[in-house]
Amino acid sequence: MYWNDHGMSGWGWFGMSLGMLLLLAVIIVVGIMLFRALGRTPPPTDRPATAPPPAAEQLLAERLARGEIDDEEYRRRLATLRSSPPQSTHE
Repeated sequence: MYWNDHGMSGWGWFGMSLGMLLLLAVIIVVGIMLFRALGRTPPPTDRPATAPPPAAEQLLAERLARGEIDDEEYRRRLATLRSSPPQSTHE
């Protein structure tokens, strides 16, 4: 009874075996991806504070050191910076 394999040839068995191996590989890969995604620790929320931007006088001194401005312009701009009150950027 049913000794004729229901008409399935050797290629049918090969295809079915290959399909089962591919299905098993997909299940394993999905399992590994889920394990990695769920097992990850969240990144730390406390980020280090960024350095404050350099002061205007420091930028001016750096420009003088690079040779972008001469000594007279440096002194004039430094006097302007020191004489005017700092303006608020928030309005």
